[in-house]
Order: sequence, then C-alpha cells, then structure tokens
Amino acid sequence: MKITPVILSGGSGTRLWPLSRQLYPKQLLPLVNDKTMLQDTVARVQNMPNVVKDVLVVCNEEHRFLVAEQLRAIGVNHPTILLEPEGRNTAPALTLAALSLNPEDVMLVMPADHVIQNINAFQQAIAEAAKLAARGYVTTFGIVADRPETGYGYIQRGDKIADDEIYQIARFVEKPDQKTAQAYVSSGDYYWNSGMFILQAGVWLSQLEKFNPAIVDACRVAIKNGTDDQDFFRVEKNAFLSSPSDSIDYAVMEKLTASQDVPTAVVPLQAQWSDVGAFAALWEIGNKDQDGNVIKGDVKTISSRNSMLLSQGRLIAGVGLTDMVVVETADAVLVANREHVQDVKQIVDWLKFQKREEHLIHRRVFRPWGSYESIDVGQRHQVKRITVNPGAALSLQMHHHRAEHWVVVHGTARVTRGEETFIVAENESTYIPVGTKHRLENPGSIDLEMIEVQSGSYLGEDDIVRFEDQYGRTK
Repeated sequence: MKITPVILSGGSGTRLWPLSRQLYPKQLLPLVNDKTMLQDTVARVQNMPNVVKDVLVVCNEEHRFLVAEQLRAIGVNHPTILLEPEGRNTAPALTLAALSLNPEDVMLVMPADHVIQNINAFQQAIAEAAKLAARGYVTTFGIVADRPETGYGYIQRGDKIADDEIYQIARFVEKPDQKTAQAYVSSGDYYWNSGMFILQAGVWLSQLEKFNPAIVDACRVAIKNGTDDQDFFRVEKNAFLSSPSDSIDYAVMEKLTASQDVPTAVVPLQAQWSDVGAFAALWEIGNKDQDGNVIKGDVKTISSRNSMLLSQGRLIAGVGLTDMVVVETADAVLVANREHVQDVKQIVDWLKFQKREEHLIHRRVFRPWGSYESIDVGQRHQVKRITVNPGAALSLQMHHHRAEHWVVVHGTARVTRGEETFIVAENESTYIPVGTKHRLENPGSIDLEMIEVQSGSYLGEDDIVRFEDQYGRTK
C-alpha cells in the first residue's frame, strides 16, 4: 500500500496579518522554525515507509513558483502541483487531487498550515489510520482536547473499533460556545476536528458524487480540459469556478456520518497540534523567556510579560506590556491585545475596502527568478533592491512609460539591451531607455544584487510587455 500525501495549500491566513499576505500566506512562512509551514507539513511524513516522496499539492496559481521552490529546497523535485485559479474551499481542492490519482490510491490529506511537534505520535497515528483506509474506511484524526476551545469544530466518537484506541465517528459538531465546549472536554467523548483525513481516492469521489455531484462534475471537466504548464498542472478556469464552494466536512463528512453508508473512524491524536489560526496560537506554541514573552528579531523588553514581539527589521522596544502582540514588518506594524487577535481579519477587510496593497503583498515581492523590494517611491521615480538567483533570468521585456538605471552591487549581471548583450560587474551600471527591449540574467553561482532606479510618467508593475519568459508568464 502506497500513501500519497495530499497537501492543501490554499489558505490566506488573514488573522496573521501583517506577516501573512494574500500573495504570501502563512503556509509559505517560517513561523515556528527555519522551515516554512508547507515544508514542515511535507517533511514530517517524508521518512515514513509506504509514503510517496513526491507529494501532491493543490495551491493557488499565484503561489505556484514559491511552492515549487520551497519543495525543491527540501529535496522534493518531482511533486504534482495542481493550480487553482481561485480558491473554492477544501472539497473541490481534494476532488482535484482524487481525480489525479488511481481510485485505490490512499490519500493522506493535510492542510499546509498546521504545526505538529510530536512527529512520532503523528506517524504512529497515520500508520494505524492507513490500515483502515486500505479497507475502505474514511478516517480522520481527532485532537485530544486539553481545554474548552470555542474556535474549533469537534468530533464526537462512537463505538470502539476492535481492540484499538480507534472509534467510529458519531457526529461532527460546529464550533460551540464556552459552556458547551467545557461539557465536551469534560465528557472525554469529543475531539477537536483537525481537518486531516486519510482515505482512498475512489471512496472520496463516490461519496461526493452521492452528496454533492456538482463539485465532481465541475472538477472532472476542469481536469479533463486542463493543461500542463512546465512543472504544474493548470486546471481549466471556467469549469473549476463553476464548482460550488464547500468544505470537506460540509460536502461529505457530516452527511456520511449520518448515512453510515461507508465506515468512518476517528484516530485520537496527541501530538502537540495547532492550526496557528491567529497570533494567540503562535504565542502558545512559541519559545518563551522567563517572563512568558515570545520574542523574534531585534527586540528589547522591560517589565513586559506574556506578550509576543516579532520584528522583521526595526528595533521594537516594549516597556510595561502585558498580554500584547506587536508585529513589525517593512510596511506595517500591528499592535493588539492577545485576547483580540482574532479581530485582525477586520483590519484586512478594511485594507481591501480601501484598495490598499498592504493586505496583498509585502514590500519584498518574490518572483520565480528571485525577489525585489521597493526602497523609495516618488511621483516620477521608484528605487528597488533586486536579487536574482544564480542561473535565473527575468523575461525579455519592454516598458512604455519608464526608463531604468541598474547598478550592480554584488555578483555579475548579463544584460540584453536592444540588439546587444554585455556583462555588468560589481560597482558598474547601465541604462535601459523607455521602449527598449531588455533582459536581466545572473550567469554566476552567487546571488546577483542590484539597485534599480525607475523614472517616468507611470511606474506600475502592469507596464510590462513580455516577449519571452522561461517561466511561462504572459503578464
């Protein structure tokens, strides 16, 4: 029996703003250690027997290069990456994955944004659950609750299956109020709903066809009419967007436990699990100093306790703070009481309403060839710091409204300007006139770093006409 890890990487993580942005969400960030959450999700099952090394990932097409690069960095060189044109919740995402596999293939379904600290316990639970999946069970993992949490859904266990500490699923329960949550935890019969599952691809499709056939129909057409795009598979947009938006729980699991047409099971899991839904959860699992503070970056605290202070660049000085969250990024600072961090989403909604970009991107923007960061912006000029990875190249392009001055500060650049191609070394510069075709490449083995000064009447990123691009981009 082979187990295929199916990683659902479509979340936006709005409650972790300003760290998490729409184009760089929390699963792509190193929030807990030096690996990103996506990398940790893959790595925690990579050494298991019977687990396929080249995972299957479903992600938003805007994140495709970041996902591919992060997988490559941990040695996953041939993943299957399915691209959603827009998120339609977890049920359609899982359906795309199931349609890409054989019906008998066992899928280990994991969101890309969870933290699991006890890897041995998690792997043991997977091994037990996989035996049931091979027999046609739909199995989920129930987190053994250590407190009455109102932010999670719950799973009520039913009868024990054989002699194992595995139970039938009696029902799924929505997020309860505090009193009900306390009763659930006290009873010992309820677990937090982890959102992780293990089941055969064919079982998922057969049950979804019974309970929500419109999702299967839309996804089947989206896969059939999809196209290979270098290292990715791009599903057909219109067909996929015609799918109803629904979660795995609503689309199948709640109906399945009511009908009992297919056997279900919940495996209790005690593995120091967290979905890191907000900064309070990140504080809970973080390494704390003697005053209960979680500190990262350039931070100094005095008479502060039980707070979280995260700096990405500038000094944070915290004096007399209690139960606070302070997060500094290049373009935004969050200051919040730890009891109210769930409300950060309202800030993101306001930013969207105001058509501001702080919810969308960081000041440092990642591209398949490297990254750029805006340093200074004026009415007719913009200064950027550009980093190009070894062997990478920007597209052959042209701008209608701006000229560019390039100064190489580290490494070596190969520049195409019009009909000529030449090398620009450290401490040298060149100039790209308005309307001139050009390309920037890094022929070396170290990062190319340069300063770009743009000048012109319009400096937007949409003033790019691409003629050639090794990453298949047209805009």
